[in-house]
Amino acid sequence: MGKDYYHVLGIAKGASEEAIKKAYRKQALRFHPDKNKSPGAEDKFKEIAEAYDVLSDQKKKDVYDRFGEEGLKGAAGGGGGGHGGPSYNYTFHGDPHAMFADFFGGRNPFDQFFSQNGDNDVDKDPFGAFGMGGFQRPFKPHPGVRRKPHEKKKDPPVVHELKVSLEEVFFGCTKKMKISRKRLNPDGCTVRKEDKILTVDIKRGWKEGTKITFPKEGDETPSNIPADVVFVVKDKPHPVFRREGSDIIYPAKISLRDALCGSTVNAPTLDGRTVTVTSRDVVKPGTKKRIAGEGLPLSKCPEKRGDMILDFTVRFPDKLGQSTRDALKQVLPL
Repeated sequence: MGKDYYHVLGIAKGASEEAIKKAYRKQALRFHPDKNKSPGAEDKFKEIAEAYDVLSDQKKKDVYDRFGEEGLKGAAGGGGGGHGGPSYNYTFHGDPHAMFADFFGGRNPFDQFFSQNGDNDVDKDPFGAFGMGGFQRPFKPHPGVRRKPHEKKKDPPVVHELKVSLEEVFFGCTKKMKISRKRLNPDGCTVRKEDKILTVDIKRGWKEGTKITFPKEGDETPSNIPADVVFVVKDKPHPVFRREGSDIIYPAKISLRDALCGSTVNAPTLDGRTVTVTSRDVVKPGTKKRIAGEGLPLSKCPEKRGDMILDFTVRFPDKLGQSTRDALKQVLPL
């Protein structure tokens, strides 16, 4: 009797074109060997592809409906296998995996369909770091060549520095990073270059080394799962301060006279104010003085702040006159 293609797809003879498509979709997803590991799934998947190849082509379908598989394939005996019909000499040389990819628009259908059942995870170099894409001629598999199913591997993360100023960390800000990446065309084989803007919300108090991950925003090819793009916060050098965690260090330079006789330091703050610190104590080189609450916001509790630390540096004179030397000898302790 030959193969019953309607039975293979689970539909009745005379089914509409839409019903044939729906049946192929259902059966191909069910028996795809990347998902169905039962024995015979590969053969069943190919049989489903052959059935769809015949029933979705009106000319092949007409011959099959009239003369069956024997007439379609020109079985021995001629005349449509003894049915009085023409010998069509059909043989399925297609690639069931290529047919599957083409049916689902060329993109990986597992991300779109199987992830809904919990089987797969559902679904960042700035300024042109991902290289060039481009349009190419669509790939057509050679007749009879079967593409072996393979499991795509995810590329390692693409990591880049995201430089921020202390003011940006103090107030918080939004940065927009333009990336250039490769993306698959609808044929599932060729790639194109695509630009995308990634938005990073810098939170108040974020520490250097904080990572921001954009899943699967790297290059996409027929054989890979796109890499994650990861930005790592890096402090820009500041003209006044340096940072230690949530504290900021202010280099307070004072004269030798002020170090010995008392000093007043007007220290700037990150929000544009000035803090005045007066000391009557002798200030030695390396002395530090802490001003509570004038540092950066705490990353886990932004309403609280670290401290500003005055790091004193004493400016010594390059030379002294003899009268000054004599006077200092009289007043300074040994």
